[in-house]
Amino acid sequence: MEKTFKTLDEQIAILQRKGLVIDDISFAKDTLLRENYFFLMGYRHIFFKSEKDREFINGTTFDELYAIFNFDRQIRNILFKNILIVENNAKSIFSYQLSKNYGYKESDYLNAKNFTRDSSKKKQVNDLLKKIQRQIRINGGQHAATMHYLNNYGYLPLWIVVKVLSFGIVSELYTILKGEDQQAIAGIYNISPDDLIQYFPILANYRNLCAHEDILFDHKSQRTIVDTIYHSCLNIPRTDGMYIYGKDDLFALIIILKRVLRDADFHLMMQEISYELDILSGKLHCIRVEKVMDMMGFPQNYKDLMRMDV
Repeated sequence: MEKTFKTLDEQIAILQRKGLVIDDISFAKDTLLRENYFFLMGYRHIFFKSEKDREFINGTTFDELYAIFNFDRQIRNILFKNILIVENNAKSIFSYQLSKNYGYKESDYLNAKNFTRDSSKKKQVNDLLKKIQRQIRINGGQHAATMHYLNNYGYLPLWIVVKVLSFGIVSELYTILKGEDQQAIAGIYNISPDDLIQYFPILANYRNLCAHEDILFDHKSQRTIVDTIYHSCLNIPRTDGMYIYGKDDLFALIIILKRVLRDADFHLMMQEISYELDILSGKLHCIRVEKVMDMMGFPQNYKDLMRMDV
């Protein structure tokens, strides 16, 4: 069926027909105008009686719907700033490792001989180096640091170039490094290269979701992470041998951040998330906050993750 333009009054009427309680019409109209009906309605399914009839649970209010919307925004902001910390750390570590081993000029560190000799990855190496050079050309002129080096020295060291590279590019770059470089970088995080190869694309995906303000709390990634000691220590239940939380959900991202952030940053992040869950709990009436946590993949004892030193 064709979707046509609806006025704010028509949008309000649709929501009321579906059983949503709207006590303050003026506030609801202003919110729909500012936040966009389509984006706000992306959170409505958690309040449906069933996906079949798509009507709201009796007593569901507009304020509760907006509370979920705002909660997701706050969680998105918290996670975004921490993923940016990981991104910056990774770029710094990469540039240090490669510059130390291969030199500081583009002709040195972008030499294909510096990367894996696996013949099956030869095309990937060449293609990725071209992507890096393209990003340098396109983005380099937009940053003061890159222009400073070009104008004053005539070359761009890798520790400056990483500023203009996307996290996705850096993520793929790790997959084409020589084994000894992968091992050295993974060792800084005290995890295996295989885990880091798995984690970086997931982090890059969530980074982009956060940057574009997509719905986050119930997002499922295309990749699943391998079982960790945290899954077993938290006694996460299994179904058909697979953990029900922490595999492809938001809690999987939390586990990744547990492994790649410094302890102080991770603890602060978890305290902020816990605070937002407490705030949300006080604003929900027709559903419990545990339903939201379940959709996030958060076990009830998720806070125990902060006390684990492994």
